[in-house]
Amino acid sequence: MASEEASLRALESLMTEFFHDCTTNERKREIEELLNNFAQQIGAWRFCLYFLSSTRNDYVMMYSLTVFENLINKMWLGVPSQDKMEIRSCLPKLLLAHHKTLPYFIRNKLCKVIVDIGRQDWPMFYHDFFTNILQLIQSPATTPLGLIMLKTTSEELACPREDLSVARKEELRKLLLDQVQTVLGLLTGILETVWDKHSVTAATPPPSPTSGESGDLLSNLLQSPSSAKLLSQPIPILDAESEYVCSLALECLAHLFSWIPLSASITPSLLTTIFHFARFGCDTQARKMASVNGSSQNCVLGQERGRLGVLAMSCINELMSKNCVPMEFEEYLLRMFQQTFYLLQKITKDNNAHTVKSRLEELDESYIEKFTDFLRLFVSVHLRRIESYSQFPVVEFLTLLFKYTFHQPTHEGYFSCLDIWTLFLDYLTSKIKSRLGDKEAVLNRYEDALVLLLTEVLNRIQFRYNQAQLEELDDETLDDDQTEWQRYLRQSLEVVAKVMELLPTHAFSTLFPVLQDNLEVYLGLQQFIVTSGSGHRLNITAENDCRRLHCSLRDLSSLLQAVGRLAEYFIGDVFAARFSDALTVVERLVKVTLYGSQIKLYNIETAVPSVLKPDLIDVHAQSLAALQAYSHWLAQYCSEAHRQSTQQFVTLISTTMDAVTPLISTKVQDKLLLSACHLLVSLATTVRPVFLISIPAVQKVFNRITDASAQRLVDKAQVLVCRALSNILLLPWPNLPENEQQWPMRSLNHASLISALSRDYRSLKPNTVTAQRKVPLDDTKVIIHQTLGVLEDIVENISGESTKARQICYQSLQESVQVSLALFPAFIHQSDVTDEMLSFFLTLFRGLRVQMGVPFTEQIIQTFLNMFTREQLAESILHEGSTGCRVVEKFLKILQVVVQEPGQVFKPFLPSIIALCMEQVYPIIAERSSPDVKAELFELLFRTLHHNWRYFFKSTVLASVQRGLGEEQMENEPQFSAIMQAFGQSFLQPDIHLFKQNLFYLETLNTKQKLYHKKIFRTTMLFQFVNVLLQVLVHKSHDLLQEEIGIAIYNMASVDFDGFFAAFLPEFLTSCDGVDANQKNVLGRNFKMDRDLPSFTQSVHRLVNDLRYYRLCNDSLPPGTVKL
Repeated sequence: MASEEASLRALESLMTEFFHDCTTNERKREIEELLNNFAQQIGAWRFCLYFLSSTRNDYVMMYSLTVFENLINKMWLGVPSQDKMEIRSCLPKLLLAHHKTLPYFIRNKLCKVIVDIGRQDWPMFYHDFFTNILQLIQSPATTPLGLIMLKTTSEELACPREDLSVARKEELRKLLLDQVQTVLGLLTGILETVWDKHSVTAATPPPSPTSGESGDLLSNLLQSPSSAKLLSQPIPILDAESEYVCSLALECLAHLFSWIPLSASITPSLLTTIFHFARFGCDTQARKMASVNGSSQNCVLGQERGRLGVLAMSCINELMSKNCVPMEFEEYLLRMFQQTFYLLQKITKDNNAHTVKSRLEELDESYIEKFTDFLRLFVSVHLRRIESYSQFPVVEFLTLLFKYTFHQPTHEGYFSCLDIWTLFLDYLTSKIKSRLGDKEAVLNRYEDALVLLLTEVLNRIQFRYNQAQLEELDDETLDDDQTEWQRYLRQSLEVVAKVMELLPTHAFSTLFPVLQDNLEVYLGLQQFIVTSGSGHRLNITAENDCRRLHCSLRDLSSLLQAVGRLAEYFIGDVFAARFSDALTVVERLVKVTLYGSQIKLYNIETAVPSVLKPDLIDVHAQSLAALQAYSHWLAQYCSEAHRQSTQQFVTLISTTMDAVTPLISTKVQDKLLLSACHLLVSLATTVRPVFLISIPAVQKVFNRITDASAQRLVDKAQVLVCRALSNILLLPWPNLPENEQQWPMRSLNHASLISALSRDYRSLKPNTVTAQRKVPLDDTKVIIHQTLGVLEDIVENISGESTKARQICYQSLQESVQVSLALFPAFIHQSDVTDEMLSFFLTLFRGLRVQMGVPFTEQIIQTFLNMFTREQLAESILHEGSTGCRVVEKFLKILQVVVQEPGQVFKPFLPSIIALCMEQVYPIIAERSSPDVKAELFELLFRTLHHNWRYFFKSTVLASVQRGLGEEQMENEPQFSAIMQAFGQSFLQPDIHLFKQNLFYLETLNTKQKLYHKKIFRTTMLFQFVNVLLQVLVHKSHDLLQEEIGIAIYNMASVDFDGFFAAFLPEFLTSCDGVDANQKNVLGRNFKMDRDLPSFTQSVHRLVNDLRYYRLCNDSLPPGTVKL
């Protein structure tokens, strides 16, 4: 014993030293190594047993339990059976003796170690494992301990990790399912007993002020008065120990419900009991009592009671989240909903809004979260099932949900409730679409609720009604590309839009008057503008007036966004029916934008410039954006107007241009400038009126952009304006025949536009670039950057248009393209410039390759192939960082366009493109861990195969007629094999995105071209690929793709199932190390010979799981173990 005693003292001092602040990392590593070596010794567990019973040092106890855990999970197979029996007997005794005095984390760890033994040995060698747990639960003194053991068992045995064989996992699940009924009965008993025991004292409650609660709504919701009466009983006050036992029992239930199927084992009495406990969460009375009585003990009690409510709601939500509901369980569900809505009514019961909100604020935040989760599950999973029950009052439910939503104490809570309404509106929309006949009936049923919802959501986004809350929202910090305020507004407007889709007339008549009110304020500002020395000033200075103006402008900005969001509900089939409403909106918007531009509100001086100036700019920008949202409506009006030629339409467009033109200036703030540019682009691209080019305001923009002396706009705005002007000239006018399109004149104008835009660029000469010194080079780079940015955008926007438009575009660009090709070699070592040039060429290849013609395209490709030598590629990829890699990626993208071109034109380039890929790019990137360039290279290889299959497999008509008489001819075999080998290599690398992409490419080639069936693949590559994919599954390196890998293995094996079962599988097993011959036989036998996809992939995953498990077992055997 002396040695054990001495070891314990030494271990205690080591542990204290390890966790001491002054211990160095070096010394910590030494101690760690020492402890690991001690744990690996055979028989170390005996010392640990002694340590556990003789020490009070937490660190030593934790270390000893870790030794046991390692022994049981990794070395159990090699432990002699006598030792196992001793461990199985000693650890539970230790737990029973000390469970009340051990720190909770040590006690829980000891429980887990005992459960780990059960996971290995129950029922064969540890037959009383589960019986012991049940006995612990039934004995009042050890109930808490039994419940902890039960929960740990549910966690560790129901869904065990992969270190068990599939057969054992199935066995454990079946054993546990056999016990479910008993366990649920015990847990129900515990909860009921505690409730009843503490309810006796409250048998004759004083007349409660809420006794009138079972009003009409309640008798509707709960058709059985008994359950209403049950739920109206006062909530008992529990002592601390009872609370603790109940919380453990509810935790057990929540975990059990996560995996057991819905069935009769979950009895009505259990459900009712859980609901009793859910009431603890909404019992504000007890919390108030606790805080009034003041002692900390009472406050803790209040929190604990709240926690019981949270745990009970967790149980309910676990049941709610199951979509598959057996017929016999539906009635239980209905009962659950009724009981939960009783709680919902309890929470929101009051006609005074303030008290509802303050009641929700008093509740535990987690409880509110759980309750909201319940409501979301109800609407998303069960509403369609429950709505058909006549005794379930959906409209009353919506009334409660409405109160609950609009009294949420936090923004997050409100967002979550808006999500629930969105789900409900989606449900209604799809229901109406599937049952058009009932549309009116469905809408009539819900109309009042929807109008109420719409009005309230609109009020919530206005400072006029909700200033205090809205001012709390952050409008500075970006999270997911939007601020908190933007997210709030966007989610609210989505609800508004969904209501608009269902009730267009109501929604419009609710929203438009509100917009009108705020517009009056904005349009009335003109009378307060006075001229001062430095310009115009807004003569509103009183603090209160400024604040009111600020709120009104913020609201106007939000309402303009709302009106823009609704634009889609005025077009298409309903254009004529809703024409007058839409026209009213558009006329108002045109008026507002013109007003803002004419009195130049964006440049006005105000009393509070830091607040009011951004407000005025935002309203102006939002009015332009809202008008832009109606561009599709204007386009439809344009085609109607073309038939009837109305002056009204012409006036709308020309007035809009009068509003836009003054804003296209360097003196205007970027936010406003960009809104104006976007609106101009929409008019030019979507609406396309014939007369646009002849409007004086448009002519003015043309002159400004082509004037060399005018100051250039910021890049983004310059690009947008040039796109708009180019589109005005290039895009065909709708509803006009070809001979009225005035192409000759438009072609001349476009040529002069492009000529003006590329004036400086076309004057650059390759020889002067290389000879120039540093400073002019920077100037040159700016010219290249600015010009190519504009030209590339123009080409990109025309690429999907008519042949005529693309022809004119290329004619105008021809000289600039030739200059670019001449400049390219001079900049090959400047990767930032090369990047922009290749972007331009890539866009040209995608959009205008037909117009460029074959000879010139060949010249471009040849220039690039000559420039990108092995040395140049290596320099770009290895030494120039991300820009260099981007350059190579763009080059490969251009080649992707080339290899996809149908016909024979570019086929002569295939050998040099494949050679470039396989001999120059691939060797540089193959061994690099960085994913740069790889994705583009493999996409190019895939496109080469996919679009040029006959380059490798010559399929003659005769061969296809005589299908059975031999294979297709194979050509360029070495190149094909090299490409396939590269794909195979990519599966051995850790990059999961590349793995997924390449697996998809192989599967696509098989679907489209029968890749796996080709002789060369079948005979020399098929089983190599299957082997690699199986190894990947065994190593768990790409676990997220398990399913995709399983399907790919099936598709490959299905080409030759006989070969797979007879030759590959035995060979694969023979080559597996770490498993003995007997285990290999078992693995082979367990792989069923089924040839359907689900059974086959199940066998694959079983093989992989069990192979890993056997290796783990074999690693745990002590050295020198003889296996018979």
